[in-house]
Amino acid sequence: MRVLTFGTFDVRAHPRVGILADGLRRHGCDVQECNVPLGIDTAGRVAILQRPWLLPKLALRIVRCWATLVRRARAMPPPDVVLVGYLGHFDVLLARLLFRRTPIVLDHLVFAADTAWDRGARGGVKQALLRALDRAALRSADVIVVDTEEHRSMVPAQWYDRAVVVPVGAAQQWFDAGSAAAEDSGARPTGGVRVVFYGVYTPLHGAPVIGQALSKLADDPVDVTMIGNGQELAATRAAAAGNPRVTWLSWVEPEDLPKLVADHDICLGVFGTSPKARRVVPNKVYQGAAAGCAIVTSDTAPQRRVLGDRAVFVPAGDPDRLAEALRSLAADPLEVARLRRAASSLARERFASHQVVEPLLDRLRGLAPLLEAS
Repeated sequence: MRVLTFGTFDVRAHPRVGILADGLRRHGCDVQECNVPLGIDTAGRVAILQRPWLLPKLALRIVRCWATLVRRARAMPPPDVVLVGYLGHFDVLLARLLFRRTPIVLDHLVFAADTAWDRGARGGVKQALLRALDRAALRSADVIVVDTEEHRSMVPAQWYDRAVVVPVGAAQQWFDAGSAAAEDSGARPTGGVRVVFYGVYTPLHGAPVIGQALSKLADDPVDVTMIGNGQELAATRAAAAGNPRVTWLSWVEPEDLPKLVADHDICLGVFGTSPKARRVVPNKVYQGAAAGCAIVTSDTAPQRRVLGDRAVFVPAGDPDRLAEALRSLAADPLEVARLRRAASSLARERFASHQVVEPLLDRLRGLAPLLEAS
C-alpha cells in the first residue's frame, strides 16, 4: 500500500504524523512524504483565527506552502492513500481537490473550535466560524483519526462511522532515551525525586495547579524542572515563586527533550479541569512513560483507560492532592522505581508506533473498494 503523508505539518514540533508514518512503514506500507511546514504552531493558528484581521497573513503563508505542495505532489507516483497530518484543517481541503478519487485520512487530533474554547476564545461568531472549519475538514476525509473515544464522540453523527481512535503513542527516540537512562541509573544521585513538566501552558495543562502544589513542597526533597512557555506560565511561576527547588526552562530543542525527560524520576501529565482536559491523553504521558518516568497525572477517564494501574492519579485541579502525591513518592524510592518500571513496560507493550497504528491499518485494509476505484 502506497501512503502519502501530505500537508503543512511540522513533525519536529508535532511528532504525531511521524509516529503514524513510522508505524505504517513497520507494517510494510510504502510511505512517502509531501510536506512543506507552515511554520505556525497550534497557538499561533488559534491566535490568528481569533483575530480576523490577521487572516490575510495566514492565507498568504498557506498559499505559498500549497503552491510547493502541488508541484511536489504532481511529480510523485499516485498514492493509494493520502494521510493529511496534524493541524490539517485547511490542508485536507487541498488534498481533496488534488486527489479526488483517492481515500484521504485526516489526523484530526484537535478540533479547532474546541481548542479555541479551551484557550478562551468563546465569542459566538468566532466559534461558529471554527465549527464550520471543523465540519469542512471532516466532510473532506474518508477516514478521521482521533486520539480518544471522548474525541470520537465529538465527530458529527453523519461522519461518526468514518472516525477511528488511534492513541498518540511515542516516537522511537523516547524509548531510546529511556533505555539509555536505565543503563545509567546507577550514576544518579540518591534521595528525593526529580520531577519534570513540559508543555505550552494552555488551560488544559492546568500548570497553575502544578505551581500551587510546588509552593507547598519548598521544604521537601522534590526537585522540579518546568519546561516551556505559554498562556499560563506567568500564573504558574507566581504560584510557585516560594519554592527555590524549581528550575524554569523556556525552551528545549525537540531532539534534546527525550534525554532530559528520561533523566528525571517523574513526569507530570495534565491537571486542568476544562472539558477538553477531560477528553485528552497528552503527548507527555505517552512520552514520559516511554522515557521510563513514573507518571503522575489527573484522574480522568481516558487517562485511566490508557494507563490502568501503572500511574499515580490525582483529582484534576487539586494542588493539595498533587503536592501530597509528590511528597509521598519522594519518601518512597522503592515505589518510584516500581512505577517507573510499570510505565516503561506499558509503553513498550502499547505505545510504540507499530502498536498504536494498528486500528488505522485495520481501517485502511477495510477501504479495499475505494482503493480499487482510485
